[in-house]
Amino acid sequence: MTIAAIDCDLHPAVPGVAALLPYMDEYWRHTLVERGIEALESASYPPNAPSSVRADWRGAKGQPPSDVGALQAQALDRWGTGAGILNPLFPVQLPFSRDMSAAMARAVNDWVRAEWLDRDARLRASILLPNGVEEALAEIERLAPDTRFVQGLVLCMGEIPLGRREWWPVHAALERHGLPLGIHAGSAWRHPPTSVGWPSWYVEEYAANSLGFQASLASLLTEGVLGKFPGLKVVLIESGVSWLPGFLWRLTKGWKGVRFEIPWVDRPPSEIVRDQVRLTIRPFDAPEDGETVARMLDHLRSDEMLLWATDWPHAHFEGDATVPAGLPAGLLPKIMVKNPRATYARLREGGSA
Repeated sequence: MTIAAIDCDLHPAVPGVAALLPYMDEYWRHTLVERGIEALESASYPPNAPSSVRADWRGAKGQPPSDVGALQAQALDRWGTGAGILNPLFPVQLPFSRDMSAAMARAVNDWVRAEWLDRDARLRASILLPNGVEEALAEIERLAPDTRFVQGLVLCMGEIPLGRREWWPVHAALERHGLPLGIHAGSAWRHPPTSVGWPSWYVEEYAANSLGFQASLASLLTEGVLGKFPGLKVVLIESGVSWLPGFLWRLTKGWKGVRFEIPWVDRPPSEIVRDQVRLTIRPFDAPEDGETVARMLDHLRSDEMLLWATDWPHAHFEGDATVPAGLPAGLLPKIMVKNPRATYARLREGGSA
């Protein structure tokens, strides 16, 4: 790799609740041990599913990599990465208890800071947000002074749509601190991940994530979040890319017919999305031939929306094929450096504790 690229999606794996106990207060250490809560597992990323961890990156017992040394060897040093953003996927959204969710989110964020950010100056991280607006706000305010935290992180299928007014204080806090809203594939399992009920198989849930992203984006647009908070960037992580042009065409067409319903959306949704929404390029859900990819990029009508990401350690490519086939070489400097720096203000400023 000839340029110091910025990897916008890296996943540090928490090896279990025991690793988080040192970052919890006495009450939660005692509670989790007494209740025998040793792990939280989400069906969004089954540990043994081949796509969850690339085979050559698993540990001796098949476990996902959970220390900074593995990240350095398998990704950062291997590809000469200039900076990388950690997106912890430990499922703090699963507990119905908002107190437990908040305690686990605090512990994960402090574990990431101590075990990862403090050990490699190239690393930045997302603030993993717990259930509950008050709790999410508290975590943003607690960690925002550490400028190594560069965005807030939620799942695309949560408890309520992300555009609802209950969430506006979170959006306001993120905008105020120069933090994008990162929306990652996954579900809090409060509702079926499909619009017609519960699926039988993992592949159904996995494919349904694109519909979850569509719902989240439609909510942010129609509720007026992106207009009310024009400085807020939204990053769709592991969303795929090819679904967006058709979705924007349909949403914009509908808006033209019923925009009297939502007068605060005063320009086409497609324009708003191009200004404020970004997408990571793994997984890249398009054919590998350059002509088809070029057509899809033309339909996006922007060369500023895509962000380079390896999605380490998920299995979306083999060997060193970090750039999806078909992407034009002339666009890579933007995708790998310029677009991430434009999206994440704290990368431009430089991050420090």
